[in-house]
Amino acid sequence: MDLFEYQARDLFESYGVPVLPGIIADTPEEARAAAAKLGGTVVVKAQVKAGGRGKAGGVKVVHNPDDAYTAAEQILGLEIKGLTVKRVMIAGGARIAREFYFSVLLDRSNRSYLSMASVEGGMEIEELAVERPEALAKIEVDPLVGIDTAKAIEIARAGGFPEDLIDKVAPVIERLWWVYKDEDATLVEVNPLVLTEDGQIIALDGKVTLDENADFRHENHAALEDADAADPLEAKAKASGLNYVKLDGEVGVIGNGAGLVMSTLDVVSYAGERHGGVKPANFLDIGGGASAAVMAAGLDVILGDPQVKSVFVNVFGGITACDAVANGIVGALQTLGDTASKPLVVRLDGNKVEEGRAILRAAGHPLVTLADTMDEGADRAAELASR
Repeated sequence: MDLFEYQARDLFESYGVPVLPGIIADTPEEARAAAAKLGGTVVVKAQVKAGGRGKAGGVKVVHNPDDAYTAAEQILGLEIKGLTVKRVMIAGGARIAREFYFSVLLDRSNRSYLSMASVEGGMEIEELAVERPEALAKIEVDPLVGIDTAKAIEIARAGGFPEDLIDKVAPVIERLWWVYKDEDATLVEVNPLVLTEDGQIIALDGKVTLDENADFRHENHAALEDADAADPLEAKAKASGLNYVKLDGEVGVIGNGAGLVMSTLDVVSYAGERHGGVKPANFLDIGGGASAAVMAAGLDVILGDPQVKSVFVNVFGGITACDAVANGIVGALQTLGDTASKPLVVRLDGNKVEEGRAILRAAGHPLVTLADTMDEGADRAAELASR
């Protein structure tokens, strides 16, 4: 889960990371009141989960409350990289002497953590990595040790920070590590980390990504979710405990086990090339031990997707017996009633396969077609979706 900048700012502040004051505003009137409260020069910043806000007109420096009102009026409703600005942050101003860069992230390829630092902050880090890779230091962080004072000093020096700033920068790097570790983040980034004219080190802009797999350890993380931006189908699936990802195709896919579902997506894509280029509409794994109720919940989500034209249920019975899956399909269709109007192609195999197929044949639902193999089922589902 990516956080908005204001959420990252608040998180940083709670860990003792030096930040500027900031007040969120949803209307120009609230922006004016926030600017008046902070006083002096402030920055009106669009709150969207995208980079390049400044270039898109989403960041404006103003010097009085009335100008803050005007700036917020211009920014609210602005579209930045496909995202509509619904909220701004009024941040205190700072006299900046230098801009730096720091981050710590999950390095999946090396199964470790990675810290990156540079005295050339402020610009897009991707541009710096391509244009001047030597200016971006990359330092591995042992997950069992983390970033202590010695490691923070090593990172600062590797990043090229002046020696007279090391003692100021290192404690900030340590505190940012605590944010990363204690909040179960996969990314903590500050760009820019600034040196002000009066000698302070301040995290001027922050980006934080939290690992949702660790939500059970952080009840407070639920309050950080952007409910308005969440896809309603994904939100519905999450509420039912389903492992669901929305895609852009027309064939809904349900399987048990991530490997089987991924294979099914590939087979549906190949079959779709023969039927007008239809593609999978989603990833939905009901899990190895899913019940009939879980199958019913999955069908409810997929059949509620207006893009879906057909559904391919591909289950290999193991812990989840095929008769339970069949009962789930029949029960879901009964519950959904007339709202279920899209054809289902069902391929069952494995534990209690004959019993499962018998249940579906006995139900005789007009929307359900049985397939003997995965290839046959994918082809039939793609054909139905293309009509």
